[in-house]
Amino acid sequence: MADVSDQHAPRSLIVTFYGAYGRFATGPVPVAELIRLLAAVGVDAPSVRSSVSRLKRRGLLLPARTAAGAAGYALSPDARQLLDDGDRRVYATAPPKDEGWVLAVFSVPESERQKRHVLRSRLAGLGFGTAAPGVWIAPARLYEETRHTLERLGLDPYVDLFRGEHLGFAPTGEAVARWWDLAAVAARHEEFLDRHAGVLRAWESREDTPSEEAYRDYLLALDSWRHLPYADPGLPPELLPGDWPGARSAAVFQALHERLRDAGARFAGV
Repeated sequence: MADVSDQHAPRSLIVTFYGAYGRFATGPVPVAELIRLLAAVGVDAPSVRSSVSRLKRRGLLLPARTAAGAAGYALSPDARQLLDDGDRRVYATAPPKDEGWVLAVFSVPESERQKRHVLRSRLAGLGFGTAAPGVWIAPARLYEETRHTLERLGLDPYVDLFRGEHLGFAPTGEAVARWWDLAAVAARHEEFLDRHAGVLRAWESREDTPSEEAYRDYLLALDSWRHLPYADPGLPPELLPGDWPGARSAAVFQALHERLRDAGARFAGV
């Protein structure tokens, strides 16, 4: 059904696998099992091994032995925290509410200017928009994840976080259009729909749900989707253009999740 493309990088697919299935295994996932499960989405064994090595160097995967003594990999505590934080975004089902904003104001000494770049990159990756130079803004519900991320990276000494509401002078909807590139975010949603809405229609026309096909299509859909709630911070609908595609793409992912996730778990062995 879904096509594997360059947009599904092997390293990303491995993280997606652990987020969907691997973290629920009773022990470390054996290397041989990782190779089997990634082959189902078109990743060859050398790519799995090199990607796992990179994830190990980043501290996300830890080498471990299974109960039977086979070589395998388990998630690090930091990786589990990342996935737990991400669950609130990736699997959100309710439309976001206007609960105010979290502001990140940072100051980095010139002698450590590289950390300034890392800070900007991480805040953007969390879904923050830019309200002014050195002042970043996001929906208030992202506070806990932002705090965890900055503490994990040792960037918290450079940042002050505030909660607040927008009081003017421009209407908040106009301000939001300055703080985020909404056209670029909408394009990401349309791309997801182009790639996966047809997959959902094909499944809706079937009564059977074979486990390997379900696993393959679910993992590819999740790999595409899980990045989107970070590009799109989940702004309240009343602040977005009327033809916003985010609700449609979220509905497609949720339907694929409900149809395919559990069937795919049988193929994944969890």
